[in-house]
Amino acid sequence: MDTFDLFVPGRLCLFGEHSDWAGGYRRIDSNIPKGYCLLVGTNQGIYAKVKRHPSKLVITTTLPDGKVLGPHEIEMKESTLLKVAQEGGFYSYTAGVAYHMLCHYNVKGIEISSYKMNLPIRKGLSSSAANNVLVARAFNYLYDLKLTKRGEMEIAYQGEILTPSRCGRMDQACAYGSTPVFLTFDGERMDVEEISLAKNIYMVVADLNAGKNTQKILADLNACYPNSGGKVGQDVRYYLGPVNKDILFRAREAFSQGDVSQIGPLMIEAQRFFDLFMAPACPEELLSPKLHFVLSNPQFVDLTLGGKGVGSQGDGSVQFVARGEKEQTKLIKLLKEMDIDAYPLTIAPQSGQKSTVGR
Repeated sequence: MDTFDLFVPGRLCLFGEHSDWAGGYRRIDSNIPKGYCLLVGTNQGIYAKVKRHPSKLVITTTLPDGKVLGPHEIEMKESTLLKVAQEGGFYSYTAGVAYHMLCHYNVKGIEISSYKMNLPIRKGLSSSAANNVLVARAFNYLYDLKLTKRGEMEIAYQGEILTPSRCGRMDQACAYGSTPVFLTFDGERMDVEEISLAKNIYMVVADLNAGKNTQKILADLNACYPNSGGKVGQDVRYYLGPVNKDILFRAREAFSQGDVSQIGPLMIEAQRFFDLFMAPACPEELLSPKLHFVLSNPQFVDLTLGGKGVGSQGDGSVQFVARGEKEQTKLIKLLKEMDIDAYPLTIAPQSGQKSTVGR
């Protein structure tokens, strides 16, 4: 029986957080602007061995701290998988993807043994999306479904929205791995443009070891759409519309040219406007005291060109653009001395191509 060894990274949203679900509202109101974001896969992720099972979804999970959960068995039946997905527990994401696969493809069961995970959970690096893409890819490989990366992304997304999570489409772009991608969201349509870099960009991503409630952030911000929330709602829509578009188009150009002298300041600008226009919609989560304490640390001035929050924002993770490779190493050391888990992310030149797929 064939066994595949898979790795799927997390995803780092460099610019454009929340623009995916915001742009999705264009399906009911075409006056809402398109959403844009720029992201890349992390160096950290989920490693797993997968093989077929005749009738069950069997999951064994190794957490970042080394704790092993499972094996946990779920019958490959539509009603059972849907119930687990909608309950929102630890196995809901995996069950959601398996449900979608069972409904649309000629598949049976699979065994997933995740033997290593060095991706922080619930820190804005889309550990759930990495899991979903991993499950979709496992079915794809084991049953020779011949799905493209876009196909795996779509299935991962469909599995996600069966759960209580209300994340948008960007997270599943971790399927593209280390290739930076520029995404455009127009209602149910998503366009993907792979970005070709001119030279290495040295970054640092750090788990703030604090906490945030992503579901509350998403609920409070979604409450501002399509046209509600008064002045606070107007500010949220303004940021996710014209402000986000302006920043993202400049960021795409800077990345294509490998111009780190522009990327860092753009992150500072994006964070400043996020704090001004977005944070008031969910102050309990988005005032982010630890994030701002770290971003304003004077020790980092000579090492970085700028930084900002990650994912839905909040006190989950922080990202910095380092001035170079040596500065990247020194920054990681300083962050670890502050009891903050830091990881290197070097984005290397890739060949670029464009694909456009509607739903």
